[in-house]
Amino acid sequence: MDSVRVDKWLWAARFFKTRSLAAKEVGAGHVTLSGTRIKPARLLRVGDILTIRAGYDTYTVRICALSERRGPASVARQLYEESTESVDRREQQAAERQLARSLETQPARRPDKRNRRKIRQFLKKE
Repeated sequence: MDSVRVDKWLWAARFFKTRSLAAKEVGAGHVTLSGTRIKPARLLRVGDILTIRAGYDTYTVRICALSERRGPASVARQLYEESTESVDRREQQAAERQLARSLETQPARRPDKRNRRKIRQFLKKE
């Protein structure tokens, strides 16, 4: 196998849970090949550089192997090699998110029936 569709590869490498979700994310522009937007049917080759936005994280990976089949996570991890800058950036962003979460104030208790009604009424206005 010398090439594979980008949506199949992303699914096989376990970046997305389903192939249709991978195709939707590629179509939305969340996956770029060497800095250019691509379509889900684009063929990938070994050595290509992908930038993948999945949730809050951004991965920059070099393709090491191709696969159309989804296997165990240990095999999927061997399909790509993530750059050290990408790993450092993701870890830094995760630490920042964790710090921001710790600074948020939590409510003292859950809203009661009256407060839930007020919340629903407020949300219907918007």
